[in-house]
Parts: sequence; C-alpha cells; structure tokens
Amino acid sequence: MSRYALAEDPESVPIRDAATVVLVRDGRSSGARGDASGGIEVFLQKRVPQMAFAPGMTVFPGGGVDPRDSQADIAWTGPEPAWWAEQFVADAATAQALVAAAVRELFEECGVLLAGRADGTLADPAPLQAQRQALVDKGISLADFLAAEGLSLRADLLRPLARWTTPLGERRRYDTRFFVAALPAGQHADGRTSEAAETLWQTGAAAIADFEAGKHVLLPPTWTQLREITKFDTVADLLAAPRTIESIIPTLKVTDAGVAVDFDGQEHYISGGE
Repeated sequence: MSRYALAEDPESVPIRDAATVVLVRDGRSSGARGDASGGIEVFLQKRVPQMAFAPGMTVFPGGGVDPRDSQADIAWTGPEPAWWAEQFVADAATAQALVAAAVRELFEECGVLLAGRADGTLADPAPLQAQRQALVDKGISLADFLAAEGLSLRADLLRPLARWTTPLGERRRYDTRFFVAALPAGQHADGRTSEAAETLWQTGAAAIADFEAGKHVLLPPTWTQLREITKFDTVADLLAAPRTIESIIPTLKVTDAGVAVDFDGQEHYISGGE
C-alpha cells in the first residue's frame, strides 16, 4: 500500500504552517537498542496507524500551528520573531507562531518544556502535567500557560534546521519548519501522547539502518534530517553549525509500482518496508 494519500483536486488543498522539533542528546554508552557506537541520539515517535497524516510513520515531535500561537503578548527570551522570520523567509507573526508551536508541540508530545523563569533557570515540567493536558485539549493557549506560570518561551534553545512542504497531490499539506533542540539537563522525554504507539532514542545512523531493514517507515524529510545529524559528533557541534534554510518541495510521480516521491538526494533514499 502506498504511503501517499492522494487528493482528488490537488490544487484545492490548503497548505498549513507546521513546526517539527528534532530533539537530540549526546549518545550514552548503553545506546539505544544496545547501540554502543556513540554519536548524537534523536527522540523518535512511531505514529499510531489511525493518524490522518503519516500514519505508522516514525517522526519527530511536531504539529500544525494553532492560531493562538501568534498571540502578541507571549513572553519571550532569545532571538526575536524578526530573526526567525529571516531564517525561514516568513513574516514576523508567522515566525512567532512557528517558534511557539515548536515549544508547545514539544511539551505536549513528549513533556520537554523549553521555558524559563526570570532568574534564567528552566522550568521543571514534572509538576505541570495538568497544564500540559490542557494544552493538548486546547483548553489554554501557550501564551496563557506561560503567563499563568510566570514563564518565558526560550527561543534561544532552538535552532533552525530545515523547511519542507508536503508535495502537491497529497490530501493534507504542510509547510513545515524543522527546528533542532538539545534535551535540557534534568528533563525527560516521555511517550505520553495518544499520537505515538512507541517512542525511543536512537542515533541517526541506527534509525536509518532500521529504515533500510524495514523496521521504520521514514518520509523523506525525516530521513534527510537524520542523515544531517550523522554528520556531527556532538550536540554542541550540531547546534553551532551555520545553516541557510532553503525551501524544499518534493514532487509526486506515479509509476507502475505506485506513487513515489521525487526530491534532491532521492538516489540515496531506500524505501525500507515497502
């Protein structure tokens, strides 16, 4: 079965802004799945098969922008929206919403909170699980949550990584900006989300090997970011690397074998599990 759900009228499908966070940590000696090779580890989620978009795929935490993510009164620490707008070629309001969505989705989907107090310390997410659920249920906005807890969004803990738009022809399309962030000391990424059947930490190389063995199903943007991560030995090096973000829009093509995706670098993309 093709992983691509095609639209009857492709031109009518709206494109939604979305944010995805590649959460990383320096490798541990025990490694993920017994991988003792070291290197940067990435937090991955295997989506439940009931999801409308990318069902069963292995992905990074993320999701669509909520209109309330652009609330002007959100507390903010780090590069201002204008800087992010320049990185992602967007207006300032959209850039703010994208950064806010990245922080919100990361907290909702794995319990990692990139928010700090006035003294510069990061908030402990452990006692904020009721607020986390309220965000998931859309009972409160990120701005409301931060204000109530006296917290500021820590934009300085994020770095721009990539930008991919879902190909024309898909039933759901997203203009997704990828961010990278280090797991804060003392915080734990969990699997407490209804969107994931399984979560795990794994090196980029191990995740790609599992993909080639059919143990993961990776869409091209996920696969490409994992390959990018394998170029670096430490999280510090990954975060410090300068980048120019280019907009990538793959195309779909129909072959005798089904629907395939065409993008720069596809000659190295092995569709494990097909």
